[in-house]
Amino acid sequence: MKIAQYFDKNRIRLGIVEENALIPIEFDGDMIDFILQKPEVSPSGDSIPMDRARLAAPVTRPTKIIALGLNYPDHAVEGKAQVPEAPLIFAKFPNSLIGSGQTIAWNRNITKKVDYEAELAVVIGEKACDIPEARAMEAVFGYTCANDVSARDLQFGDKQWVRGKSLDTFCPLGPWIVTKDEIPDPHDLKIYCHLNDQTLQDSHTGEMFFKVPFLVSFLSRHFTLMPGDLILTGTPSGVGVFRTPRIYLKDGDEVVVEIEGIGRLVNRCRTFER
Repeated sequence: MKIAQYFDKNRIRLGIVEENALIPIEFDGDMIDFILQKPEVSPSGDSIPMDRARLAAPVTRPTKIIALGLNYPDHAVEGKAQVPEAPLIFAKFPNSLIGSGQTIAWNRNITKKVDYEAELAVVIGEKACDIPEARAMEAVFGYTCANDVSARDLQFGDKQWVRGKSLDTFCPLGPWIVTKDEIPDPHDLKIYCHLNDQTLQDSHTGEMFFKVPFLVSFLSRHFTLMPGDLILTGTPSGVGVFRTPRIYLKDGDEVVVEIEGIGRLVNRCRTFER
């Protein structure tokens, strides 16, 4: 099942994605309510053409956005770093979430070096505390695309990553969630990032060093995972900061994260000053 959150006037509703249409469902709540309640899915109302749907991030109020650094060896190599012995964990704040079709925006007086990172995001479906790796996939609800947008000047200047990763709009997510039954192996997916129709990242989730079951188990040993929590599993090589010449996002750019079997997360960029 592909399930999305979308805006109906000023309200968030849920819909099922079928071909090029969004079919509203009879449910009063958001995605986390849906994950918790596990209701029967019943259509409600006329379908909406996808090009007319205003998508929200498929999860809008997670208790945690957990991200992985250097989880693709080729990304570690391009940054002249070593793959860590244990998962390198950082956080993004929920204020950074936006959906496909929404705008990545930043203040030029705060950052001038904004970069893209295509990532597979895992959506947690069950409360998980100290779950063994053999059972870790029981805690997964599904998968979506993420863009771990990063202010490199803040990230590297601060020597830790939270501020540079958590500016408003810096976690595009979507376009929808694909439930885990439709993706039997999350490590068998092609992953891309396109910038203005130029492909800058072209990889495969099989290149991840720490795999999803291990990550879910490892994280749950340190803090309880809750339904709707997000795990961004790292980015492959090709990010802008390590290119020659370097490539940073700029006003008017269109950046697309595409993952096989999930879809395309599309966002435009806008800069401002204040």
